[in-house]
Amino acid sequence: MTKQELFNHLAAILHDTFDIDTALIKPESRLNEDLDIDSIDAVDLIVKLKPLVGKRLQPDAFKSVRTLQDVVDAVHGLLGDAPAH
Repeated sequence: MTKQELFNHLAAILHDTFDIDTALIKPESRLNEDLDIDSIDAVDLIVKLKPLVGKRLQPDAFKSVRTLQDVVDAVHGLLGDAPAH
């Protein structure tokens, strides 16, 4: 999955789940300041992203996430990891 596809999926989640105006959803949008995503919402977002990665997402991977691009980069990095067998 490309970063653009990830961003598009993330944008759909934000719009459908949190009713965020699509005009506000840009790579540089800050989760808390621009989109009003708080820590509880962030957990919901991680849960919704889990099926993409196909494994448990560790919240630590998202500690430094501030913008939507950060989320895309973090998830894309997880997709690059080999699944544990």
